[in-house]
Amino acid sequence: MTSPSRPLTPDTRPLVWVVCDDKQGITNQCVGVAEAIDAEPVIKYSRPRWPWSWLPAAWWPWPLSAQRRGAAPLAPPWPDLVIAAGRTGFAPAVAIRRRAGGKTLLVAIQNPRMARDQFDLIIVPAHDRLEGPNVLVTEGAPHRVTAARLAADAAELAPRLAYLPRPLVAVLIGGSNRFYRLDATVAAAHGAALAAFARRHGLALALTPSRRTPADVIAALRRALAEVPAFVWDGGGPNPYFGLLGLADAIVVTADSVSMTSEAAVTGKPVYVLALPGRGGKFAAFHARMAERGITRPFTGDYQPWTYPAPDDMARAAAAIRRLLATRGGMARPVSAAAV
Repeated sequence: MTSPSRPLTPDTRPLVWVVCDDKQGITNQCVGVAEAIDAEPVIKYSRPRWPWSWLPAAWWPWPLSAQRRGAAPLAPPWPDLVIAAGRTGFAPAVAIRRRAGGKTLLVAIQNPRMARDQFDLIIVPAHDRLEGPNVLVTEGAPHRVTAARLAADAAELAPRLAYLPRPLVAVLIGGSNRFYRLDATVAAAHGAALAAFARRHGLALALTPSRRTPADVIAALRRALAEVPAFVWDGGGPNPYFGLLGLADAIVVTADSVSMTSEAAVTGKPVYVLALPGRGGKFAAFHARMAERGITRPFTGDYQPWTYPAPDDMARAAAAIRRLLATRGGMARPVSAAAV
């Protein structure tokens, strides 16, 4: 038996659940998609108990019963829309769609590696090389960057950085992953290159690390930039990330993050990619495509502004989801990527 879903009218916002791994990067992508349709999502992290936490989610016999004690319940009344992502997010989301008799729409962020007809829409970046009638291909990763958010955060941050000369270059630092290495030794070398970059062009640097950035990497960068006009976020208070994107004249981003590069590209400002030791994998394919589109360039120490049409991934994703919601009431029709 299916559980009823509430009527959805033009005057009501859709009830949206985010079902995903408990990881900030994945959460931000899902929340960004929800915000793009003017929804305030309920985040329900998929936290399976043993032995399901050790097994691929597609093998779980009862995905909605696999949650650990204390985790968010996955029970009716079902939402209008589920946005799912991450290794443990897709199987419970598919089960919700099935229990709701197709009245709950299901959007996957990234390749779910499950039967595609179980999803109403799959949003994937071009470097994933996934195609299909219900697949929307984007340039980069979904995000929460909007012009309004950048403007507001830039206005708030501007007095704090008023002492720095122009041009101002934001530097977004990530961390090591299974494709790239960013340790203190690499950071010291890149810090020296960034300091030389600032001296050569008479510009200032404003650096913010991510949650994945080790303390010794931040310390190495801080030492290297001590003699040039630079701001390095000390971790106190909210991260000025969006404010830096809004204020900066150009952006440097380490190669380990598709999300940070995608967010920087939304600004339409020059984006330089700081190479890291490693084999690259899918990240290399992503960066190659972004360079081919004229959005990014490798960081070489040169400073030459350029322009490009900013990707409109979020607007396209929002339009596709709104069309799906307009069909709600029966099994949703797949959206052709060509029509988006």
